[in-house]
Amino acid sequence: MDTWQPPQTAPPSEGPLLDTFGRVADDLRISVTDRCNFRCVFCMPAEGLKWLLEELTRLLGIFVSLGVRSIKVTGGEPTVRADLPTLVSMFREAGPELDMSMTTNGILLDRLAEPLALAGLDRVTVSCHSLMPHRFEGMTRRDALDKVFAGLRAAEEAGLTPIKINCVVIGGENQDEVVDFAAWARRFGYVVRFIEYMPLDADHAWERAKVVPSRQIVDAIGRVFPLVSEGPDHEPAASYRFADGAPGGIGVIASVTEPFCETCNRLRLTAEGQVRSCLFALEELDLREPLRSGATDGELASIIRTAVWRKWSGHRINHPDFVQPERSMSMIGG
Repeated sequence: MDTWQPPQTAPPSEGPLLDTFGRVADDLRISVTDRCNFRCVFCMPAEGLKWLLEELTRLLGIFVSLGVRSIKVTGGEPTVRADLPTLVSMFREAGPELDMSMTTNGILLDRLAEPLALAGLDRVTVSCHSLMPHRFEGMTRRDALDKVFAGLRAAEEAGLTPIKINCVVIGGENQDEVVDFAAWARRFGYVVRFIEYMPLDADHAWERAKVVPSRQIVDAIGRVFPLVSEGPDHEPAASYRFADGAPGGIGVIASVTEPFCETCNRLRLTAEGQVRSCLFALEELDLREPLRSGATDGELASIIRTAVWRKWSGHRINHPDFVQPERSMSMIGG
């Protein structure tokens, strides 16, 4: 059996964040809280999670010094932090040239979109997994679709554009809505990204049979709205525009059926200060405790370099020895 073994050599002490497979990590997901006001069935446990503390701005500055060029503010649900605009402003000061976006469920954007834009946020990605109120409530355990729509309008008015929509497609749940989402994208100019259902749910109830291959999604939409491929983007999704020139577009993230691990450039910092080199990693390296114990920036940078250097070649969802991480997506940060 092919099993991953950590490298026996030390990471480079300077230059970009490099792993042993030659990939450069320059895209950071920062989870600013693991708290959330939704309880999506494929992510959160129904009873919720303890709100953990973070000391993030100094760490972000170190990541920027190591070559990180884009960050996504995540959670949990980042907008439940009362001080989020202040934190975003601090992030912007730590990285004036950073491409900075945020993933959110959108229900608090009606009052936060403008303050976040003024604080330095560039754009938002809003998670929305159904356009039907009753189905949306069933999937998120919240009756809040109207609030999401209001948040999207506020984000557009605040200039947090282009707006992207993340839709996790689950067989037997919402796969019949993919064409409706494409029509919605055309109407409002959104880019809807369909994400394959991944084994990151808190209840560990993921079933391979419920994964809807991205190719099926593209084919279903293309029969109604012909598509033109634009290739991979930096997120990374395979992107498509509408052949008739309509606004908006779609993308697919085929993490299960067509893994893109060989080009992955992502790192994640959890709400507890753990750095993860892969969404499905089974190990993390702690930054928060060394930071609180007086570690220098150089010592913290060394920990980050080690985490990247030990990154494996890719997740093993399609292998018989795959082990689902103990943490759910809400604890890792999207």
